[in-house]
Amino acid sequence: MRINYPRLLADLRHLATFGQVDSGVHRLSFTSVDQEARHWLLRRMTEAGLDARIDGIGNVYGRTRGVTKAVLIGSHTDSVPKGGWLDGALGVLYGLEIARACLEAGSQTDLGVDVISFADEEGTYRALAGSLSFCGQLSEAEIDAAKNQQGKNLREALSEAGYAGRPRLILDPSRHVAYLEGHIEQGPRLEIEGKRIGIVTGIVGIRRCHVTCTGQADHAGTTPMHLRKDAGSALIKCCYDLIQRFEKVRGPHSVWNFGHVVFEPGAGNVVPSSARVLIEFRDVSEGTLDRMQAEIQAAAALANGQGGVGVQATELIRISPAEMDSHLATMIEAAARGRGASTLRMPSGAGHDGMVLTRHAPTAMLFIPSIGGRSHDITEDTDEADICLGIDVLADTVQMLTERK
Repeated sequence: MRINYPRLLADLRHLATFGQVDSGVHRLSFTSVDQEARHWLLRRMTEAGLDARIDGIGNVYGRTRGVTKAVLIGSHTDSVPKGGWLDGALGVLYGLEIARACLEAGSQTDLGVDVISFADEEGTYRALAGSLSFCGQLSEAEIDAAKNQQGKNLREALSEAGYAGRPRLILDPSRHVAYLEGHIEQGPRLEIEGKRIGIVTGIVGIRRCHVTCTGQADHAGTTPMHLRKDAGSALIKCCYDLIQRFEKVRGPHSVWNFGHVVFEPGAGNVVPSSARVLIEFRDVSEGTLDRMQAEIQAAAALANGQGGVGVQATELIRISPAEMDSHLATMIEAAARGRGASTLRMPSGAGHDGMVLTRHAPTAMLFIPSIGGRSHDITEDTDEADICLGIDVLADTVQMLTERK
C-alpha cells in the first residue's frame, strides 16, 4: 500500500472549495454547497473503484467489492458556520486515500476498506444524525422532529436534496470489524506538549439545558428596585451561582459554556419579563456529568421564587461519554512508534461520530495537531507534514488489522 500524498492534499484542497470562505468553509448540512460536496465525494469514491451511494439520510458510503470483512474509515464533510477546512473532511479523505492505495496495490486480502461520510455531524438539524442512522439509533419520529434554527424540518431538507424515499444504510456487524477515524485535535495540547499523534482514549459526554427565568415587564425608570420581578437579574445571579457550583464538582477534564443568553422584551427601558440561558457541559465521566446536572437543578430550585421570579431548568440534550477500544488504541500507538512519531494518550473534548460507532463496533481515533489549537473557525489549519504522518499511521494500523485477520 503506497499513500499518494499529493493526491490526498489535492483532494482536501478541492473539497475546501465547496462553500469556501477565506481560508475556511461554510458548508452547512443539506445546503446546496453541502450537496455539491457530497456528489463530488460520491464520484471520487466511484472513480477509486468503490461501490458508492448516498443513502436516505445523506450518508455517502463507499464499499469495497468482493470482500466479506472490512475496516470502516470515515468522519463527516459538513461544517459549522464559517468553520475550518479540515475538521471532519480530513477523516473522510484519509479513508478514501487508504481505500485507493489498497485497491491500487492489487494484493488480494480478505479485509477491505469501506469509507463513509456521515451526514449532519455538526447538528444543523440533528447532531450526529448520519452516524445515529447508520447504527440504527435514529427513528423516523426523530427525523420528523429535527429542525434547523430557521425552523426548517429535516424531512423537508431530505426531500429537497432528493434523498427522501431512499433506504437508510445500516452498519453490518458481520462485515465491519472496526471503525477508524482520523481528525485534527481541535485544541492545543499536542502542539503545546510537542507530540505528533494523539491516541484518543475516550470522547466526552455532552449535555445541554436551558435555565429560564420568568418575571414581569415594567418600566425600568419608574418601577422601584425592590418592587421589580426582574428576570434578567435573576438569571445573572443564577449563572454566577452555577459557576461556583461547577468548580466544586468538576473533574480534571470538565468544561462548561454559557453559550446563548436571551432577555425579553430586550429593551434598555423595560425590566425583562423573561430571560433564558443555554448551558452546555462536557466530561468523560457520566458521574461527573450527573453531579453537574444536579447542581443546575439545585441552583434553579434555590433561585425559584426569589424576587417574585420563577426559575426552571430543562434538559435539552444528553449524550453519554464513549470509551475507545483499547486494543485498537495500542495498535495506533505502535504504528506511530514505527514511524518515529511521539504520542499522547488523551480524551477528546469534542463530540465525534465515533462516539456513536463505539457502541456497535470496535472504534479508535487518532488526532494530529491543530496549529494554535484553532478549530471551528476559518483560521483552522494543520501542517501538511502532520497531515501526511497521520494518514501513514492510520494506514499502518489498517495493515496491522489485515495481517491479524
